[in-house]
Parts: sequence; structure tokens; C-alpha cells
Amino acid sequence: MPTEDTLPVWLVDDDPDVRESLSQWLDVSDLAVRTFDAAAPALEALRDDAPCGVLVSDVKMPGMDGLALLDTVQALEAPPPVVLMTGHGDVPMAVAAMQAGCWDFVEKPFAPERLEECVRRALQQRRLALENDRLRRALREGDLAGRLLGQAPAMVALRQQLATLAPVRANVLVQGETGSGKEVVARCLHDFGPGAEAPFVALNCGALAPELIESELFGHEKGAFTGANARRIGRLEHASGGTLFLDEVESLPLSAQVKLLRALQEGEITPLGSNAVRPVELRVVAAAKADLQAMAREGRFREDLYYRLAITELQLPPLRERREDIAVLFSHFCRQAAAVHERDVPEASPALLQALEQQDWPGNLRQMRNAATRFVLGLEIPGLEDGEVAELGSLNAQVAAFECSLLRAALGRHGGNIQAVMEELELPRRTLNQKMLKHGLRREAFLDLADPESAGPSAP
Repeated sequence: MPTEDTLPVWLVDDDPDVRESLSQWLDVSDLAVRTFDAAAPALEALRDDAPCGVLVSDVKMPGMDGLALLDTVQALEAPPPVVLMTGHGDVPMAVAAMQAGCWDFVEKPFAPERLEECVRRALQQRRLALENDRLRRALREGDLAGRLLGQAPAMVALRQQLATLAPVRANVLVQGETGSGKEVVARCLHDFGPGAEAPFVALNCGALAPELIESELFGHEKGAFTGANARRIGRLEHASGGTLFLDEVESLPLSAQVKLLRALQEGEITPLGSNAVRPVELRVVAAAKADLQAMAREGRFREDLYYRLAITELQLPPLRERREDIAVLFSHFCRQAAAVHERDVPEASPALLQALEQQDWPGNLRQMRNAATRFVLGLEIPGLEDGEVAELGSLNAQVAAFECSLLRAALGRHGGNIQAVMEELELPRRTLNQKMLKHGLRREAFLDLADPESAGPSAP
């Protein structure tokens, strides 16, 4: 990531004496400087994607003045912060400049320290903006798709949400069934976020005895309680700067919920047995299998903590709602298992894949990983009888499975737009409705969340 010192400051002023004096001051302050005697060459360099941290420009210049330069720069795709300086400014001009997107307005004469302070703040904002753009670009280019496999509409929407949320250090509540990939999502938020170099710390709240939860979260001093033979850093302090993943957060005792809420609100903790306050700054990704809002209404989970954790929420689809991804996922887990156990990757027959697609998968991805490992090792897959696989291999079953896969693919491509599916598959509406009912397909599962109006007329 570029730092404030490596991003150059662009100085645009038609007065050579001003350019020289200000560039010398900024250079002495260990800031890189690039000077221009007019707006036009600066704009040309920006359009050529030359690196620019902040653009400092005089307002009164021949040809294009500073206000016109500001308007043009703001129209660029990723404009740098613009600081305007003038000896002829007045309040209306300053207000107009700020409304047009000016980062700051400096009136001459000014102390060089004033400009340096303004430039450093603008450079910090520019650095963060460029890093966020880099993270979003990496996500768009497929890094995220390599971790969260599948082209089911719900998975495409989930990846889009993660691409938006990862660069933002906001707390996230992830909800989904057991084995649906909640920790994988939490790690994606961390690894593609601004604190990726800091620790990712996971804690399963449901796996600890209630009396140990507070010590795990906040740490303790030596002698704080019986058995505390040494000082221990808590999970919040360990994760400071990075991400704390709280799995099964619904299992937290109410007493620990109160202390966790205070720690997140105040940005500080006090270890057990200590009076010392320690600052913490982190993103919390909480995962829950239960409905936390319902628990809050019943008094089993603090409502104020729920709102602190659920700045935004992600809902993970169970595997049975993304059956079109099952074959790809099974193949992926088979390759992983074969590499771990040093085995060849066996080929899954169409009958086996069809049988897998018809399972309920209550354990979701965790259950599928287990099934793939057993398949690679030549063991029977629990819940999948040989007779069932043979039956699914009949001609009628294969035709039905192929028909279902075609319908799923078309519905996914068109985001649930029934009219578009009818036209692509050349099916009358009544026939399409009957086939969707036969295969348990509902239009709502394929709606394009980015464009709800494109879903077309209703259907089963």
C-alpha cells in the first residue's frame, strides 16, 4: 500500500516563485512534489494515470482557472483530493468550491505549516481510497470466486456483498446453518480488508464453559482467579488491528454480552484482575445459527449488542438451495482430499452426481467435504445407498435431472425473469410452470438482487 510520503503532491501555479517556495517547503517536509505551471498539463498527466496523491492549485490562473480545474478533475473516475489556494478568495467562492468537491480551501497568505497539515490529511484520505479501490478490484478479478465457489444466484449476490463490505471496517453478522461456510466468509472479509496483515482470531463461544468466556475475551492477570498462574492476553486484544470472529455468538452469557458491548462501544478493555485499560481497534464478525432478534425479544440476547454487531448482515444459503453448485463443489472437495491423502482423484459418475444433488445436506459444506473425502478413500458415503445411485442412473431419472439442470441454469442466467426463460427454452408459460413445480424450482430463488424489476412476471 502506498504511504502518504510516496504519493506525490501536485502543485499547479502560474507564479514560478510560489511554485519554488512551496515545493521546497514540502520537499523539506519529506513529501514528494511535482509542479505544473498551468492546469492543462496537470489534467493531461492525470488522464495518463500518473500517480497523484493530492492536487494543490491556485485559483486565479490564465486559461483554465482553479475552479474549472476542480470541476474537470471531479469528473474523472478516481479523482485525487483537490486543495485550492488563492489571495482573492471570499466566503461565497469557498462555499462553492467545497460544494463542488474541494478537499480544502487555503487563503493566501498562509503559513507553510497550514498547507502541510492540510496536504497530509488529504494524502491519508487518498491512500485509503486507493487501497479500497485495489481491494475491490482484486475481488472483482476473481480472488473471491476462488474461495466461495458456485454460480447459484445466492452465491453471486453474496460475493458482490463481500466485495463491497470487505474494504470497510464495519462489524458484520453472518447467519447460516451449521457447515454453511460462516468462518470462510469471515476470513474473506479479513483477508480482502484493510487489516489483512493483522491477526484473524477465531473464538467459538459455544465451545467454552461460561466461567471461561470472559477470560478468553478480555484476558487476565496472574492470580486473577484460581488457576490463573500467568498473565494471558484476551482474544480482543490479540485481534486488535485485525478481525475477531465470534462463532455461535448466541451462546455468550448475558454477563459477557454486557462487557463485550462496552468494549466495542469504548474501544477498550480491562483484563480480569487488572485496573489497567487497554485500547483495542478491530472488526468483529459474529456468526449465529439462531435468530438473534428473536432471542433479544425473549430476553436471551441483548438487543443493544445485536445492533452493535449487526452493522450489516450476511445470510448464507444452505446447500439444498444451491443444488446447481453441488457437482462443482463435490469435485473441488475431491481434489482437496486427494491431495491431502496422496490419492488419485476418482471420477464421479453422472448417477452419483445426480444422487448427491437430491440429498438434503443438513451439514451443508462440512458434510459434503466429509462425503468427498470418503469417496476419495473408497468408502461408502453415509446416507447414499448403492441402490439409490443405481436407480437414479436410469434413463428417466437422467432425463429428469438434465431437464432440471437446464431449467436451473436458464433461471440463473436471467435472474428469475420468466419471460426470458420461456423465450430461450421455447416453452409455453403453462409448460414452464408445470416443470418448475415438478422439480421444486421457485422463481424467487433466482431473482437478480441488483435489479429486482428485471425478474418479470410471477411464477411458482
